[in-house]
Amino acid sequence: MANSGIFSRDRATRIAEADSVAVIGLGRFGRAIALELMATGTEVLGIDTSEEIVQSLNGELTQVVRADTTKEEVLRQLAVDAFDRVVVAIGSDIQSSILTTSILLRMGIPHIWAKAVSDAHGQILTQLGVAHVIYPEHDMGRRVAHLVRGAALDYIEVDDDYAIVKMGPNRIVEGKRLGDTNLRQEYGVTVMAVRREGTTWCNADAETVIAAGDTILIAGPIKKAEAFGQLR
Repeated sequence: MANSGIFSRDRATRIAEADSVAVIGLGRFGRAIALELMATGTEVLGIDTSEEIVQSLNGELTQVVRADTTKEEVLRQLAVDAFDRVVVAIGSDIQSSILTTSILLRMGIPHIWAKAVSDAHGQILTQLGVAHVIYPEHDMGRRVAHLVRGAALDYIEVDDDYAIVKMGPNRIVEGKRLGDTNLRQEYGVTVMAVRREGTTWCNADAETVIAAGDTILIAGPIKKAEAFGQLR
């Protein structure tokens, strides 16, 4: 095992106590998670098997270490067992992903997020007992598909049957008081928020009037939200 910078179990334990996250696997997905967590003020212990990746992130994360996480003694040496939240972002080696996740579960880590690269991989992680299985490529593919086929500016799938859509106003809402549109009864959606050019987002209510050039967030069942987003 090698590391970037001075490493000790005591230091890792202190990181774990600081409302932090351990990210195992620092490829594009894991790296993006780790850097975003750092940007929001969360301390991060990053672990990868590649010395090149570890060196590239030296100074970017609270601590970054090169290690083989398929060995329980290594994870304990790195004080990963002291963390409440761990992300397993290993994607290139399914066996390592499964072994690492299995050890983390055995160690009693309360909150584990694990990346799956296929349905079979995800099914195994779920059967192991992982509560949060992530399918980044699959989820992004679905999101882009909804954007391509509609007029939405952005699309977030909240659950299997519910979504939030960012869009411009259509003829149904433009120039009208939301309380007069009867959106929920006729279209099955709700306008959650509105943003005028040059301003910040504001919660929408029955008195809100949507103007041309506004951006709105609508929420509802996926098919209904998508259908509403396609209306001009």
